Amino acid sequence: MSSRRDVLAAGAAIAAGLLAGCGTGTASGGSTGSATVQKSSVPVGGGVVLTEAELVVTQPEDGVFVAFSAVCTHQGCLVREVRDDGIHCACHGSLFGSADGSPVAGPATEPLLPARVTDQGDSLLVEA
Repeated sequence: MSSRRDVLAAGAAIAAGLLAGCGTGTASGGSTGSATVQKSSVPVGGGVVLTEAELVVTQPEDGVFVAFSAVCTHQGCLVREVRDDGIHCACHGSLFGSADGSPVAGPATEPLLPARVTDQGDSLLVEA
């Protein structure tokens, strides 16, 4: 027979697991990593999401590379893709500008946090 404490602990663990499914980023809305990406893999007018590093890199105009945290500022989900209209978070439909990370469509109201981009010739070092 389980004690009341065991039942409460199990319930808390289940709840924590369910809540973690909605937010995979850091609590502060920032990224935690760094990554190297080939410039040729970042299309002009588009970008790439670096899921493991929790970063997104865009090229809003030819030769201009910018990067942001891939952690949505609404509830901490990772953004999923860069489309023609911006950086898209599929969890709740937020859309961010690919040139500056600003919120274009809610529910997010805060911009994506900027990340550092260092040009390394054919590649970019991107750091949170």
